Amino acid sequence: MTESDLTKLSTFHTKSLRRILGIFWPNTISSQQLLAQESMETIVTRRRWKWIGHVLRRQQDSITRTALHWTPEGKRKRGRPKNTWRRTVEGELKTLNQTWGTIQRLAQNRQEWRSFVAALHANRHNGQ
Repeated sequence: MTESDLTKLSTFHTKSLRRILGIFWPNTISSQQLLAQESMETIVTRRRWKWIGHVLRRQQDSITRTALHWTPEGKRKRGRPKNTWRRTVEGELKTLNQTWGTIQRLAQNRQEWRSFVAALHANRHNGQ
């Protein structure tokens, strides 16, 4: 997900929250007060990791589990590589000092996986 995509999604999220809560001009509140719980980036990250845990608990021959590690053949166009979903996940794995093997073992136990995702969410919420 690019920065512009995240910005557009965050803008839509705050606009929708204001509409749901009935906060219109001239009665305004700051975006920080509106988003006191969590930002759109943390919501997307938490849901991504919950989905990864779900996929890793599926059967070994499941198509979704196969797609998780699939790499397309051929060459890309010249220039900066596209920031794909898989590259995003692998970048987060690197920052967490984890490997696919440890994540797969961790995902088999739902309680451990939930605590891992909660810790990931807490670390992001604290700005780490």
